Amino acid sequence: MSFNSFGRLFRFTSWGESHGPAIGAVVDGCPPGIALSEADIQPWLDKRRPGQSKFTTQRREPDEVRILSGVFDGKTTGTPIGLMIENVDQRSKDYSDIAGSYRPGHADYTYDVKYGFRDYRGGGRSSARETAMRVAAGAVARLVIPDVTIKAYLVELGGDPIARAAMDLEAIDQNPFFCPDPRAAERWAAKLDEVRKEGSSLGAVVECVAEGVPAGWGAPLYAKLDAELASAMMSINAAKGVEIGDGFEAARLRGEQNADAMEPGEDGPTFRSNHAGGVLGGISSGQPVVVRVAFKPTSSILTPVPTVDRDGAASEIVTKGRHDPCVAIRGVPVVEAMMALVLADQKLLHRAQCG
Repeated sequence: MSFNSFGRLFRFTSWGESHGPAIGAVVDGCPPGIALSEADIQPWLDKRRPGQSKFTTQRREPDEVRILSGVFDGKTTGTPIGLMIENVDQRSKDYSDIAGSYRPGHADYTYDVKYGFRDYRGGGRSSARETAMRVAAGAVARLVIPDVTIKAYLVELGGDPIARAAMDLEAIDQNPFFCPDPRAAERWAAKLDEVRKEGSSLGAVVECVAEGVPAGWGAPLYAKLDAELASAMMSINAAKGVEIGDGFEAARLRGEQNADAMEPGEDGPTFRSNHAGGVLGGISSGQPVVVRVAFKPTSSILTPVPTVDRDGAASEIVTKGRHDPCVAIRGVPVVEAMMALVLADQKLLHRAQCG
């Protein structure tokens, strides 16, 4: 399998499968001299860790990261940083009943068509288990952009959006949904609990905002900041749509409504709005960079779904095991990580060209 790496100058390559002995990543291109230890990475992994509430998979993985290389005397050396997390709670037997059938909504069929076989134990390489290494690599990326603050949260679950007027960023870490609207979190808890007990799942939308990004990161054509962000977010498991700034809503506005009017400021132009999401012509404008990612409902459900087996015969499938009733919840720290990875890469690219 090719294409297991992401980034240009700040680059990481992940390895491992859902039910293998371990998963890992190699982070390359990190500047030397940055203080780095497991303690700088673990808090971000803890946000993604499974089994923290009844609304996420009950797989018990401590997700304790080890740094294997690239650090000496507590600082990065400029050489590849090796990261590893052991898998300790696999239950491969949960998947024995589906070894010969394709799970609708999963990569089972397409992997089989492409490679001639597949790892049916939790999806193998296609499992969202891989995203733990994105979060670990993203933690390193954050240290490359210390002046940038990245925050993601759910703004919609199962078609039920938050009230923007009621947003309270302090509430994000006070509920199991990373939700900035406490009332919405209460509604979502009742809704998702009902769906979970019925053996089904729900989709959701994650919003991510990066503040402190200076003007000038990105490129006019084939390394546009928004294009890189779209690619990064769409590479996340279950992501089916990405918006930058107003996104699709911009198509419903008039030109004078959508234009972010500018006026003189003490340190250069200031903007009266941010419909563009902090990116103009593929280059950061100095405004907050705003991205939204739509996640589909988890495809592993207990509700019977028609399918076919490897021989092409009609069948019906129920996916047993421990699965997220809403995969977007644990997608929040993954979205933050991908934002950090893109911005760290763009910072180094900008420095390489413009000094």
